[in-house]
Amino acid sequence: MSLFDDLPRRPRRGARRRAGGAGRAARPTAPAPEPPGARGEARGADRAEDAPESVSALTHRIDGALKGFGRVAVIGEVSRPKTVASGHVFFTLKDDRAALDVKVWRSQVQRALGGVGGRLEEGAQVVCHGSLDVYAPYGKHSLVCDRVEARGIGALLADLERLKVRLREEGLFERRRPIPAMPRTVGVVTSRDADAWRDFLRTRSLRWPGYPVRIAHSRVQGRQAAAEIAAAIARLDASGVDVIVVCRGGGAIEDLWCFNEEPVARAVWAASVPVVTGVGHETDTTLIDLVADHRAHTPTDAAQTVIPDRARIAEALERGGGHLADAMERALERRGEALARLASSRALDRPGDLVADRERRALDLARRARAAVEAAATGRGTALERIGAALERRGPAARLAGASERVSALGARLAGLAERSSERAETRVERAARGLARAGTAATDARAARVEVLARALGAVSPLAVLDRGYSITRRASDGAVVTDPGDLAAGDGLTTVVRGGEVDSTVEATRADASKDARSDGRGGERA
Repeated sequence: MSLFDDLPRRPRRGARRRAGGAGRAARPTAPAPEPPGARGEARGADRAEDAPESVSALTHRIDGALKGFGRVAVIGEVSRPKTVASGHVFFTLKDDRAALDVKVWRSQVQRALGGVGGRLEEGAQVVCHGSLDVYAPYGKHSLVCDRVEARGIGALLADLERLKVRLREEGLFERRRPIPAMPRTVGVVTSRDADAWRDFLRTRSLRWPGYPVRIAHSRVQGRQAAAEIAAAIARLDASGVDVIVVCRGGGAIEDLWCFNEEPVARAVWAASVPVVTGVGHETDTTLIDLVADHRAHTPTDAAQTVIPDRARIAEALERGGGHLADAMERALERRGEALARLASSRALDRPGDLVADRERRALDLARRARAAVEAAATGRGTALERIGAALERRGPAARLAGASERVSALGARLAGLAERSSERAETRVERAARGLARAGTAATDARAARVEVLARALGAVSPLAVLDRGYSITRRASDGAVVTDPGDLAAGDGLTTVVRGGEVDSTVEATRADASKDARSDGRGGERA
C-alpha cells in the first residue's frame, strides 16, 4: 500500500475549473450526528407552530442545540487565514461541498497552532478541535478552535520544510559541479517501464543514436521507491559513469514524494560525479532538485543536457574543417608566392652581379674611410696646435713669472704695513704696561690689607692662642672626641689633654658635674660618680 493511499487524490486542473473553484477534493465526511433532543424539539415545534418566537430566542435555542454536540474534530482545507489587529485568528475550513468559519482566540493562538508550526498555510489539510458556537448579531455558527493538527500532505510539507532548513544549514544546496560536455557513459536512474525512460531513449535517438547509456532500474513511486532510488544512484556511481540522470514523468505531489525524502538527497550529495535531475514538469520542484548539480525541467530536457548533439558536433567539425582547409590553402598560396619571388630575385638568378655590387660597395666604403681618416687627422692636428698655444700661455713658467711679480708687490706692501703696525703696537703695549703696573700696585696693596685683617681675626679665634692663655683641650683616648661634659666619661676612661707645650695622657678616677648646671637641669646639687 502506498504512503498516500489513504488520502484523497488531487483533482485534475480541468475538473477543478469545472467545479467552479471549490478547492481540492476532500474525503466525504459523515453526516453530522443528530443533536440530543432534536426530535423532541421538532415535535414541540410542530405543536406550537402557530406561536411565533423572537429571533434571539430561536438563536438561543440553536446555540443550545449546537452546544449539545460537545467537542468536535473537523477535517478540511484551510482557506483565507488571517490574523486581525486584536490577535485573534480567523479562517475557513472547507471541503468540496461545504465551508465552516473557524476562529482561534488570541489567548489560544500559540497553543492551538503549535501542531502546524505556528502558522496556517492556504490549502493545507488540517484537523480542527473545538466546540460549535453561534454569533447572535449575525446568526452565524462557527467553530471555536483550541487545537489544530496537520493532516495529509500539509503535515508532509511541514516536515519537508524543516528538512530543507536542516540540509541547507549543512551546505547540501550549495554545490554545483559542471556537466561534462562529452561523457563516456551516461547513467540513468528511473523505471524501465516508465514514460520518462522512453522519452530519454527517444531524445537519445534524435541527438546521438547508440550513445552509451547505462540504466539502473528503480521504482519511482511508492513507499520503497526512495530507498531503491538511493541504491541505484550508488550503483551507477560505483560503475564508472561520468554523469548520472535521475528522471521521472509528471504527477501529483504525492506521486513525486519519494524524491523529497532524505535518503535520496544524501545519495545525490554522496555521488562522485555530477547529478542531473529531470523529475516531473517544469513547475514541480522536489528536494532532489535542490541538491543536484543541475535541474532539468523534464526527462527530455535532462537527456538534452547530458547527451551531445551529434549533428551539431558534426556540423561544427565540418565547419571547422572547412575553415582549416581554407586557412591551409591561403598559407600555401602565401608560401608559393614567397618562393616565386625568391626564385626571381637577383641574388638567386645572377649571384655574380651581387658579388660585384658588394665589391664596388666595399671599395667605395674604403675610399670614404681613408678620406674620413685624413680629414680627422688634419682636424686633430689643428686642434693640437691650438691646445699647445693655450698650454704655453697657461704653462707653469708663465704662471710662475706672474706669481713672482705679484709676490714682489705684495712683499713691498707687507713690509710697509708691518712697519706701521709695529709702531702702533709698541705704543699700545707701552700704554698697557703702564696701566697694568698701576692696577697691579693697587690690587697688591688692597690684598695685603685684607690679609692683615684676616690674620688678626684668625689669630683671635685660633685654639693655639687660647692655649697660650693657659687653657687646654681634652679628648677621649678611645675615639678622639673632645670632652665637653663630665657626664660623657666614666671611671677608667683614658684622656689626652692638649696644652701649649704638647699633650698629657691621663686616666679618669672620678667626675664631678657643675652644681649650677645640675641645679638648672633638675633642681638638685651633688656629685655624680
